[in-house]
Amino acid sequence: MSDDITLRIEPARKSDTPVILRMIRALVDYERLTHEFSVTESILDNALFGAQPVAEVVLGYVDAEPVGFAVYFPTFSTAAGQTGLYLEDLYVEPQWRGRRIGRKLFAHVARVAATRGGGSLTWSVLNWNEAAIRFYRSLGAEQIQDSSTFRLVGRAFEHLVGEDR
Repeated sequence: MSDDITLRIEPARKSDTPVILRMIRALVDYERLTHEFSVTESILDNALFGAQPVAEVVLGYVDAEPVGFAVYFPTFSTAAGQTGLYLEDLYVEPQWRGRRIGRKLFAHVARVAATRGGGSLTWSVLNWNEAAIRFYRSLGAEQIQDSSTFRLVGRAFEHLVGEDR
């Protein structure tokens, strides 16, 4: 296959939920996070296409074949007073990697942010994922050195939610 492919990027529809779920599963497997995988079609339907969608998804197609996706949602920097997008997931099927599909999906999400008046994209990457880090650096991305990502889940989350108000 040639690197010069035509990629069509479209907003996902509710009928795409099984494809999105399959790609999420593949991404979770790749990231060695299968112990965290619990999303279902029903959860995705509600989160992405329900009354109050919490994120958006675009799918990349070569001809009729879905070959990748990006999931993103709005952010706001209080210090800069500027909106942006948080890229939750970017995934390209293994057999399609190295053909600029990830770059095209990334650029598409950046254009979405720009057309909405935003000026940034933010995301996180697993420290061991050198291929992704090289890719992000090739885009001109800067790693934030003075920041660490934290997450409150499970019992700790439930404990905090249950504290006296």
